[in-house]
Amino acid sequence: MIMKTGERRHCIHPACHCEILVQAGSGISGSNPRCVCGAPLKKNYATPNFTYLEFLQVDEPVPVPDGSQES
Repeated sequence: MIMKTGERRHCIHPACHCEILVQAGSGISGSNPRCVCGAPLKKNYATPNFTYLEFLQVDEPVPVPDGSQES
């Protein structure tokens, strides 16, 4: 698995919960990186962005009434 600089990884072992910050990327793919306790390290989960505005982190525009009154 390729690790990139700046990624945070955490140990999945319930008693360990160690967390690391990758400071040097690896260009070599291989098996999952391991913690000092021997358990695999996983990336922190980030929720997916479903809309363009969520990607930009901008609130959706508020609809403005057009001024016409229907009776």
